[in-house]
Amino acid sequence: MFQNAKFVISALTLTAALSATAIPDARAQDVLNVKAIGTALARDIADKTVAACDAKGYSVAAVVVDRGGNDIAMLRHQFAAAATIVIAGGKARGAMMAGTSTSDLRANRPELAATLNLLEDVKMMDGGLPISAGGMRIGAVGVSGAPGGDIDEACAQEALDEMFDRIEFAQ
Repeated sequence: MFQNAKFVISALTLTAALSATAIPDARAQDVLNVKAIGTALARDIADKTVAACDAKGYSVAAVVVDRGGNDIAMLRHQFAAAATIVIAGGKARGAMMAGTSTSDLRANRPELAATLNLLEDVKMMDGGLPISAGGMRIGAVGVSGAPGGDIDEACAQEALDEMFDRIEFAQ
């Protein structure tokens, strides 16, 4: 139990450090204006991600989370295993927390990825991508079910690329 608390504290410290360096002016403000992903956009990203993998012959689940790692939209192909929802959500939370794709974090910081994998509800497996609008991270998408995280990630990237203008220039 005590070791688990150490990992949680380490993860919170890392998140705070990353947040502090990413938005230095935010610490001086009492009220912050932030962008947040809307339900309709999250739903459409999940839908397009599942459709992208379906077009390649893969049955997957996609989960989109907000800035806090909370599930906003989830969609599972009718033939995807039930566990794909849980795994996709963990990948999305991992990407949101890391601020980069889960595959990049695993490749460039394997020791950190291994530690973050110990956190409940976080999966540092390939297939999670952050979602940014106007340079601000607004959420993340995670995908699970294809025979390899690289394919999961490619489906998510295809959906994000297709929706780039809507995401980047959202009001």
